Amino acid sequence: MQTYLEKRQPAQKMVRFYRMAVMPNLFGEWTLYREWGRIGQGGQVRMDWFEEENQAVAALVTLEASKRQRGYWVEPQQLAMFR
Repeated sequence: MQTYLEKRQPAQKMVRFYRMAVMPNLFGEWTLYREWGRIGQGGQVRMDWFEEENQAVAALVTLEASKRQRGYWVEPQQLAMFR
């Protein structure tokens, strides 16, 4: 499971992204991978480990809801890559 969010506020010169993904690691755990920063630049990365996949997915869903409340939205242009 993965998601990509953006927040754009031209008046404040704000163009940010937030990328999240849940993936297994080599030790049988699950990783919530997060990357955020300004669009067009390298971002910060954080990885959180969970015992079970459903815990990592729940953390992703909670974090995505929090980001949406702060003005982030799913970038619809990312779907054009798969056409």
